[in-house]
Amino acid sequence: MDIFLRILAIFIEVLILAALFFAVAWGFKLVISDFGVKAKYNTIINLALITVGIIFIAFCVAHLTTFYPPI
Repeated sequence: MDIFLRILAIFIEVLILAALFFAVAWGFKLVISDFGVKAKYNTIINLALITVGIIFIAFCVAHLTTFYPPI
C-alpha cells in the first residue's frame, strides 16, 4: 500500500507541474507572437516548447522518484 500511495502522490505532483509548465509555455508562445514572430515559425516554436516540456517532465519524474520522502 505504501508503494501505491507513493506512486499516486508522484503522479499527482507531476500532473500539477506539467499543468504549470503548460501555462508558462503557452504564455511564452503568446509573448513571442506579440513581439512579431511570423506565423511560419509556429511549427518550430511548438517543437521547441514540446521538446523542453518533455525534458522538464522527465527531469521532474526522475527527481521525484529518487528524492520523494517516504509516506
